Amino acid sequence: MDINVFKLCSGLRVLGYFMILLVVAIIAVSYYAVVFITWGPQLLRGDLHSLLAFSILFLFHFLLAMLTWCYFMVVFKDPGSVPENWRPVVEEENLEAGSSMTSAVHVAPEALTSTWSSDGLERKPIGYCIKCQNGKPPRCHHCSICQRCILKMDHHCVWVVNCVGANNYKFFLLFLLYTFLETTMDTLVLLPSFIQFFSEAKNHSSSPGNLAITFLAFVLNLAFALSLLCFVVMHASLVSSNTTSVEVYEKKKAIRWRYDLGRKKNFEQVFGTKKALWLLPLFSKEDLDNIPALQGLEYPTRSDVEA
Repeated sequence: MDINVFKLCSGLRVLGYFMILLVVAIIAVSYYAVVFITWGPQLLRGDLHSLLAFSILFLFHFLLAMLTWCYFMVVFKDPGSVPENWRPVVEEENLEAGSSMTSAVHVAPEALTSTWSSDGLERKPIGYCIKCQNGKPPRCHHCSICQRCILKMDHHCVWVVNCVGANNYKFFLLFLLYTFLETTMDTLVLLPSFIQFFSEAKNHSSSPGNLAITFLAFVLNLAFALSLLCFVVMHASLVSSNTTSVEVYEKKKAIRWRYDLGRKKNFEQVFGTKKALWLLPLFSKEDLDNIPALQGLEYPTRSDVEA
């Protein structure tokens, strides 16, 4: 019996909706353990414990609000699609004006392997997607789950039921960062209760339900914090070299990665130039207008910068 792999890939979208419910469940368990069981009651003590509890709960809710904001931005923001009937832009000599001009011309599918200028020199390589029947801009890849081409595709994330691409990569990175900080904080503030868990369970001094929720919340947050640490480090390395997850193998074969513009410019290609917005899932209009990489269709290369 033949198995349609693409239908199996499409089925992962259903798994993604389950993952969203799982995220909500983990947040609910952590919230109940931290706010209602562990630190909420400390607010009523009226001493330094109240001040500590207030500080912890304030930071907890701030990180929770930020990760939730970033999460929904990743879920609902389109990662970037190739415009219908997209055609590469080629440079043609304007002989009358004695200068060059940029114009869009139609290139047949069989010819979309490279773009040539009037002087016979090869320019940027251009691809063509047979499934989408459309041109493929640089760094664009076809997602078998979304069944479309994604601009600067990094990967398809089942946790957000969406692809991570040019338009939402920053939001995804901030979601990773804030979730890592939140789960790390939850692990630390629940650690004393986790240590007391065994003695209280033995003496039956606390509600079995509260003990179980505290234990579960600590274990879940510890596991996620350790896992997210690996992802944060990995994506920090990718951003510093201006590489996506799907480009890692291609980069290994290259002597000099053509999109590596230096750490500062690589960072700005993802987060923009406005420092005030670096930690927020937002872009300034100026960055969207002046940084082509944020649109996903054009990317400066190392040769452009060196020239």
